[in-house]
Amino acid sequence: MTIAPEHRSLLTVHTHARGKRSPVTCRLKCNDACLHPAPNESANEYFKDVVSSVLSRRAMLGTLAVAAGAVVIGAQGVDNAPSATAAPLPEGRFPGHGGGRGLAFGAIDPQPVDVDALVVPEGYTWDPIIRWGDPILPGARTFDPNNQSPEQAAKQFGYNCDYLDILPFDVGDERRGTRGLLVSNLEYTNPAIMFPPTAKYWETDAAGNVTGTKNAYARAIERAAHGMAVVEVRRKAPGKPWSYQRISPFNRRIHMDTEFVIDGPAAGTDLLKTSADPTGTRVLGTMNNCAGGTTPWGTVLSGEENFNGYFKAAGANPAADARYGIGSSTSYGWEADDPRFGGGAGFENESNRFGWIVELDPHDPSAPPVKHTALGRFKHEGANVTLSRKGHAVAYMGDDQAFDYVYKFVSKDRVAKGSSRWARAHNKTLLSEGDLYVAKFTGDSPAAEIDGSGALPSDGAFDGSGEWLPLVVDGRSKVAGMSVEEVLVYTRMAADKVGATKMDRPEDVEISPVTGRIYVACTNNSGRTPGNANEGATEMNPRDRKVQNGATINGNRDGHVVEIIPSGDQTSTRFTWNLLLVAGDPAVEGTYFAGYPKDRVSPISCPDNLAFDAEGNLWISTDGQPSSSGIAKCDGLFKVPVVGRERGHVQQFLSVPAGAETCGPIIDSRDGMVYVNVQHPGEDGTFAAPQSFFPDYVAEGVRPEAGDFRGPRPTVVQVYRGKGNGKGGSGR
Repeated sequence: MTIAPEHRSLLTVHTHARGKRSPVTCRLKCNDACLHPAPNESANEYFKDVVSSVLSRRAMLGTLAVAAGAVVIGAQGVDNAPSATAAPLPEGRFPGHGGGRGLAFGAIDPQPVDVDALVVPEGYTWDPIIRWGDPILPGARTFDPNNQSPEQAAKQFGYNCDYLDILPFDVGDERRGTRGLLVSNLEYTNPAIMFPPTAKYWETDAAGNVTGTKNAYARAIERAAHGMAVVEVRRKAPGKPWSYQRISPFNRRIHMDTEFVIDGPAAGTDLLKTSADPTGTRVLGTMNNCAGGTTPWGTVLSGEENFNGYFKAAGANPAADARYGIGSSTSYGWEADDPRFGGGAGFENESNRFGWIVELDPHDPSAPPVKHTALGRFKHEGANVTLSRKGHAVAYMGDDQAFDYVYKFVSKDRVAKGSSRWARAHNKTLLSEGDLYVAKFTGDSPAAEIDGSGALPSDGAFDGSGEWLPLVVDGRSKVAGMSVEEVLVYTRMAADKVGATKMDRPEDVEISPVTGRIYVACTNNSGRTPGNANEGATEMNPRDRKVQNGATINGNRDGHVVEIIPSGDQTSTRFTWNLLLVAGDPAVEGTYFAGYPKDRVSPISCPDNLAFDAEGNLWISTDGQPSSSGIAKCDGLFKVPVVGRERGHVQQFLSVPAGAETCGPIIDSRDGMVYVNVQHPGEDGTFAAPQSFFPDYVAEGVRPEAGDFRGPRPTVVQVYRGKGNGKGGSGR
């Protein structure tokens, strides 16, 4: 079985999977989203159609300066009131404000795409914390890749870890000590590299030969390997490596058989009721959990992203099915085992019960996870929460689809201070009720100056102003012809109606803990087409082509990072914006690094997950690194100061192994440690012919030790100064 038959069709998407990106990833992770027309067929204004700005360039710079000093978290004042006397952040190296300080390292060189190693800077080493298949619950056995079962998978660390955090063990602690709770999303599965080519996992033909089509047993293992995990971890001292605890009362697995509570304004409405749940308030499972966020009150948020690939269209609302990309076939085939995935009678609304933000309390294993309808339903990359001056929870979210939108939620109630039982119970209700908005951006450059190449306009920056358009405010719909529950269940359609700005796959949205500025990773958009009035470049999304090695490649292949500056408090409905990065290989035309010299930056492409260190530096993990001299590169993690002379200085910190994507970065610069999830290593291989041996690296001809695997395993990795424990090491 050199290529599983079910994967041969993946080769049809090769033109969309350029550079390092694998067609297998496209099929399993996002249901070939780039192969299909973008679901957003609305006639919303594009950026070049609204470039007549009310602000001059001089006025814009003044607004940026004022806003920079007006949004520092914890400042005193009235919500929405801009500061007339605030000064801009100082230039140069400014300790504590992202001016280049923080974790010290020498940037590594980009690694060719076939390098099967996790490469870190000189002076650092790496070790796994936990791997796919590691046992975490009572009754779980040591992982045996040749003898998997649904029951064991539900007691083991699941597959394709994405969002990651390590929370302090004690609620209210600000620093990670010697005990912690590791929380990770488990996004999707790849049967070709998970399961041996035997009849236990695959259908057989009349002659008894394995066909390569998953059987019901394998599909049950997949459902158990999806979801989330909570695992207790311990270490000898801060700055030292962690080990996970195989048995702990806090260890937990969330999977497709876990019951969730549905809350918020749409809970209990007809749009969420099924024959299995006539109340519309309970649902089994969570799927395709991508990025997330950790709240100020110590819970973890998880985004249900490409849920459309698991459901067949029900036919009850064809327009909604089309807008969410739900079609006549699925990527997983679970409908053969459970009618709720097939959209049949009684389950017409089942797909409406996915695509939400999930909240999980790692410190309370008895608390059911919650799906929050108040935050809207779309392909959530994740959600990140900050607090306004008056204590309202403000969540920022991206809808990871070409030509979709950026959203903001503001809670009705305010956060309760402290970590008492009452305060935690109250704070866990903050995302249950509030106001929902979607972003509209306006540029300040003439349309003719945005030519699609990524060249800067004459004023020297991609920038402008914007507003948050209301969808639901004070419990009332602000969208004509749609009720509150319709706005929240069909949020994409509501955003279409109000005229939100179409973006290039807005993924992770993070808030600087120092300045309060918001950063949006727009990963890429292969659908940008030169000269097309509806799909061409805009000032907010300024590339629809690039020239490389003499060839013109259509689409925004490399992505960019947006910086949003609230005009006052985080609850303000006005903002200014600019592009921090227009990503790619600096040797190729159309890249921009906030004005930093291009010959001194690391190449970076397809920004996906974002994180900040304590000093305010932005860190970017990638999902599709650029080609240099015709050679695709492995994905990695990059540090980028965001103010001062070092602003835009992209420096690569690590590179993940062949076929892998870098996910869920945590940068604990005070401990001198970095954590990442290494997702889908060796994605293009098979069980019999692996293309990666990360992280166990069992030599050919050597019998693996108990629990090890001569093949790829998605893994949570820690990077630190010093010697490893024998599992990892720089360049191994």
